[in-house]
Amino acid sequence: MANKPEAVADPVDVAVGARIRLLRKVRGLSQQALAEAAGVTFQQIQKYERGANRVSASMLTRIARTLDVPVAEMFGEASVNSGAVDEVAALLAEPGALELLKAYAGLPRGVSRSALVEFVRSLRQPG
Repeated sequence: MANKPEAVADPVDVAVGARIRLLRKVRGLSQQALAEAAGVTFQQIQKYERGANRVSASMLTRIARTLDVPVAEMFGEASVNSGAVDEVAALLAEPGALELLKAYAGLPRGVSRSALVEFVRSLRQPG
């Protein structure tokens, strides 16, 4: 019996999952909060975000509604009225933001990245 090749996620599913993750983070929602609003488990949201599971049309609609964006934005087709892309662009326009993001991306995944995020959070002024 031949070994089954591992299933490769469809690039569209991966792209949609990446948009869900980005929009969720921009909105400040945890995977758990999004899962509760959408009526699924947070593990299912993780699978959607990785592109491991395909998101049905009805689920995509629920997720888009929760994230307050049009469904088309999940495919990268942001409407003029959608502000999520503008929010990310505004954040990246902050002095040093792009350099910080590039430095973050250059770190190995895991402890280093987590430590940097916690350090930056600790620098925030209350209020």
